[in-house]
Amino acid sequence: MKRRQLLQSGTLVLLLGAQHLARGASIVAVRVWPAPDYSRVTIESDASLSFSQIFIPNPPRLAVDVKGIDLNPALKELVAKVSANDPNISGIRVGQFGPGVVRLVLDLKQAIAPQVFSLTPVAAYQHRLVFDLYPTQVADPLETLIAERLKESASVRVAPAPAADPLGDLIAQTSQARAPEVAVPPKQVSRLPPQSMSAPTPAATDRLIIIALDPGHGGEDPGAIGPAGTYEKDVVLRLAHRLRDRINAASSNGNPMRAFLTRDADFFVPLHIRVDKARRVQADLFISLHADAFFTPRPQGASVFALSQDGASSSAARWMAAKENKADMVGGLNVRAKDAQVKRALLDMSTAAQIKDSLQLGGAMLKEIARVGKLHKPRVEQAGFAVLKAPDIPSVLVEAAFISNPDEEAKLNSPAYLDQLADALMRGIEGYFARNPPLARNRTS
Repeated sequence: MKRRQLLQSGTLVLLLGAQHLARGASIVAVRVWPAPDYSRVTIESDASLSFSQIFIPNPPRLAVDVKGIDLNPALKELVAKVSANDPNISGIRVGQFGPGVVRLVLDLKQAIAPQVFSLTPVAAYQHRLVFDLYPTQVADPLETLIAERLKESASVRVAPAPAADPLGDLIAQTSQARAPEVAVPPKQVSRLPPQSMSAPTPAATDRLIIIALDPGHGGEDPGAIGPAGTYEKDVVLRLAHRLRDRINAASSNGNPMRAFLTRDADFFVPLHIRVDKARRVQADLFISLHADAFFTPRPQGASVFALSQDGASSSAARWMAAKENKADMVGGLNVRAKDAQVKRALLDMSTAAQIKDSLQLGGAMLKEIARVGKLHKPRVEQAGFAVLKAPDIPSVLVEAAFISNPDEEAKLNSPAYLDQLADALMRGIEGYFARNPPLARNRTS
């Protein structure tokens, strides 16, 4: 009798397993993330999906056969999710290509270098099939920054300038030479030692000061989520836009400033690409913007972090660095990209000089943040943040507030508070340059 029951039980298990295989994977969600850098399409499912791909260059389109699923309403939603202003995708077509095989055809607006890869479950996500569509022709970011600044300068002139515009020389230099490739570190630039407030101010240098602003997370990676549902990726982008406007309207010792954002919209940027972007425009500073979170709602106040080569300055700093460094796993990094290892090697080239400058920048910012809100720690903390490892750029990570604290979440959603915080960060930047003026250099050498 027991044997018969066991056999029946085993048969039932096999039948259930066969039904599951016959059903195939279920689609949990589909998403499209358009951006000038690249466009991403994500298919999230409750089981891993196998696929094959074909790229047709003329006209450009990507065909992907997804196996183990049947056409359903969730997949059909992809067609309507493509926006008219997507810079890379003109449309998506889906259809049942064969038994258990769905074909997706992505019609493209320009030449594309596609990457198709799968991600295992992490954080709140189940299995993901990702299509990353990178345009093969992209504008040089340094040229773009200089051209935009020159256009703004020309628009406010009421009479011809008596002397040559130094930005014109920069454009001429840029047309003859390009920014260095990321695999080769640019020439190291020594910085002036700390000066006392009574020391004379060195002469101004006629060049553009570029400040890289890095709004954390984005796209597939929402960052921390507040009790009321506020996404960290959204509030830090709003803060970055405010700080960008202040930087673009400012100058230091006669030097015009220009902000460069590692992302200007809601899309995911891998950590090493954030560093890569700042180095390609030869930024003078790198400021990564975040909104902290903890397991309980009690912690509060802003923090500023710099890189450490000798371990974290506290257990909290170590925990924070480990959490932020997981962004690539949540956002979805294609670890099989052929140049990933080369770029990651750059993250180990940090220098003591960079850390020293970063601590000075962080200290100037903390002083100003304290005037508009509470501080979580009264000093700059240090830990091994991957995004701060540009070897030649002073870099800090600012945790604007604890988004997990309901009161601070409300402040982060307040335009007035974000304006105050942007003003404070701007004063910190100006204070740093008042004590550490940028040295003259050829940005295209």
